[in-house]
Amino acid sequence: MSCYHSANLQNEALVLDWNDLRYFLAVAREGSTLAAGRALRVSQTTVARRISALERALGFPVFDKRQAGYALTPAGEELLSRAEQVEKAATGFVEAASGHSREVSGRVCLTTHEMIAVTLLVPILRELHDLHPEIVIDIDTREQLLDLGAGEADIATRSTTATEQPAGVVGRRICLDDWTLYCSRDYAEKHGLPQSKEDLKAHSLIGGGGPALWRQYLAWVRELGLEDKVALHYPSPNGLLAGVRSGFGIAVLPCIVADGDPELLRCFPPREGHGRYLWLLTHDRVRHTPRVRTVIDFLYDRLSRHVRQLEAKREAA
Repeated sequence: MSCYHSANLQNEALVLDWNDLRYFLAVAREGSTLAAGRALRVSQTTVARRISALERALGFPVFDKRQAGYALTPAGEELLSRAEQVEKAATGFVEAASGHSREVSGRVCLTTHEMIAVTLLVPILRELHDLHPEIVIDIDTREQLLDLGAGEADIATRSTTATEQPAGVVGRRICLDDWTLYCSRDYAEKHGLPQSKEDLKAHSLIGGGGPALWRQYLAWVRELGLEDKVALHYPSPNGLLAGVRSGFGIAVLPCIVADGDPELLRCFPPREGHGRYLWLLTHDRVRHTPRVRTVIDFLYDRLSRHVRQLEAKREAA
């Protein structure tokens, strides 16, 4: 790496290599290129060559080469303290960078929906790990709403109709949390896509998805009089997704997940006016912690990019 410093020397800019200052300081301290080479763990020839390069760049000698060793010239004596200041600044820079690197490490607990964790977050977190292997992510997919203020989790993806969060909770809105009915392409080829809710009576439904989801899903199924059409029940969100992918039947799925699956088809547009949004949340107490900030910024960037890609895909269809 070169240092570019303007100097009025024959109307040309003085170009120095920062590394040459290391050799200059080593020779000044050790008294010879041989001893400096040992200190720097390089050959004596390398040290001599770098000192010669420094003197050519400066246009004047910084050492008197004597049989007993190298002695600083008056110009070299004058530059010694300046070189030591550069060394001190470089050491401080490295220490500050190392301290920041240590801060961007440790565990970050992320609470999220099981289906989002497995389908969307795994590839995103793999990319995050490649960039920051010192950060360990703990994923909690329990349906229980964890308290960010109490430190039960550091980051949450959460669906809510309210724009106001609990005290101290801050976040970024990712997208509308739309859900609708999906089936596989294989299922559609064999049984056709339902064109209306009345058509659903001729199709098999897959139920389940966990207690919280199933309560809402079942209420809707009962409202339409389709409870007897639930031919398969999965107790977990990922089981529900697997059942649809298998071609067994139709089930309700989140659009942010299902619209990105090339093997799945929407049966109906999502319900309008529900007002539910998917949020990426944290607590003000930890929002500026380097590891938490690194993770939440990365998640928001990648999830927002995913949403934009889905929107572009729907517009092109």
